[in-house]
Amino acid sequence: MRRKIMLTFIGLMAVVLFAILAINKWWLEQYYIDQKLKVMEHAYADLNDVVMEYTDDGENIGDMLTEELANEWELWSQIRPRGGGDEEARDSFVKRKQADVPGKPGTILGTIRYYGEQNNIAMVLVDSNTGRALVNSGRESDFLVQKVQRYVLGKGQNQAKVLARHENYMVETNYDFRSGSSYMESWGFFSDNSTLFIMSMPLASVRESAALANHFTTYVVLVALVFGSVLMYFVTNRVTKPILKLAAVSEQMSNLNFDVFYEDDAQDEVGVLGRSMNTLSGKLKETIGELRQANAQLQRDIDEKVQIDEMRKEFIANVSHELKTPIALIQGYAEGLSEGMCKDEESRDYYCEVIIDEANKMNKMVRQLLTLTALEFGNDAPIMERFDVTELICDMVSSSGILFQQNNAKVDVKAESPLFVRGDEFKIEEVLSNYLTNALHYLNGERRIEIRAERQSDRVAVHVFNTGEHIPEKDLPNLWTKFYKVDKARTRDYGGSGIGLSIVKAIMDAHHQSCGVANVEGGVEFWFTLEAEDG
Repeated sequence: MRRKIMLTFIGLMAVVLFAILAINKWWLEQYYIDQKLKVMEHAYADLNDVVMEYTDDGENIGDMLTEELANEWELWSQIRPRGGGDEEARDSFVKRKQADVPGKPGTILGTIRYYGEQNNIAMVLVDSNTGRALVNSGRESDFLVQKVQRYVLGKGQNQAKVLARHENYMVETNYDFRSGSSYMESWGFFSDNSTLFIMSMPLASVRESAALANHFTTYVVLVALVFGSVLMYFVTNRVTKPILKLAAVSEQMSNLNFDVFYEDDAQDEVGVLGRSMNTLSGKLKETIGELRQANAQLQRDIDEKVQIDEMRKEFIANVSHELKTPIALIQGYAEGLSEGMCKDEESRDYYCEVIIDEANKMNKMVRQLLTLTALEFGNDAPIMERFDVTELICDMVSSSGILFQQNNAKVDVKAESPLFVRGDEFKIEEVLSNYLTNALHYLNGERRIEIRAERQSDRVAVHVFNTGEHIPEKDLPNLWTKFYKVDKARTRDYGGSGIGLSIVKAIMDAHHQSCGVANVEGGVEFWFTLEAEDG
């Protein structure tokens, strides 16, 4: 852009400068000639005014010229340097000279001398009645007298080119065969119709002046072109530098980088545009940030919806799988009873026990699902109260003594008493019940269960350990998922539905506490924490 602007301005400047050169070369000389023509016309008008002033007063032009010449010699003799002279005479002479200015009343000699000195015009005045030269400017006066007489007779104008024709005189250019030069000449009569005149001005000086002017203008044009080009380089650089900054900023913005800003305090249009781009950049950054947040939230909502949909499908499949077996058993044994397959009382009692047992399992699973749903939706908020967790553990171990004996389990409790915590005692009892039930079903080896409760800063941690095989590491994070079982075949040897640990996780989340499981030496250990309360 800078190159284009610079080349454009340099080109325009070059065209203008060369146009000036061409105009000077082709029309400057003619312009000079037109100006000299005006000078000729002014000279005639000034002389004609003086001549007519004398004529109107009844004076003879020849006598007046003789008197003017005598007066000048008299004044000159009075102020000549060698004789000193007085100041009054000198002042009078100076005033007389100042009066001889075109456009002001003056003398014939003063007017002729002025135009001769200022414009190099040779003048001759001739009395048409006698043919005698009344006055001349001293440059080939005899030749000029003969020339004007020949012009009046209509001779010697073969090479003449008329520039202006007036009532009493004309202005023309003539070629002088003697010197090989052209002259501008004005000749004719003054308004008294008796005084003939001729004015001659060489055109060689005009052509020389035009040539010198063209030569000088050429150098000026070249210098102006070079200087203007250098100046234009710096000017365009100053003008385009802010634009280049704007271009860089806009390029960064196009790449969604809105941390760049245009830095310039200029009050011109570029500065206003830069500040507008800064405002636009800030608003775009803010808007795009909001859009990204909204998009991220939307993506999370979509993922959550997909996940919920998958969980719903999985939940339906798991519930269907868990209910299918007890419903099939109940249906089968009920049909056996209705068809009289059990004729003896012992068989009927066995069929009824199976139906009751499967119905209890279904009832338990439904109650667990209702409990889990209430916890997950916050409809069963825990009732926070202060209680002794050691006492709760001991009571549960005591009430489950027969169950432990049936499973040949050895139970050890390691907890200081009292150990107060804050929580929902009923729900914590359900957590412990799930842990103990899970430990009994997977008990193996030494068949030992250990329950520990210990204070950890502002928390109390409860651990339930049982000897047995380790849980595969890949399955540990999924144990808290509904209906998840390490036994992929979902055998009925354990009898659990896979909901118990999900309820544990929901209860602990409602308490804003944590729970977990880990494989330790000799078996598996489940744990949970509660908020400690001072005794």
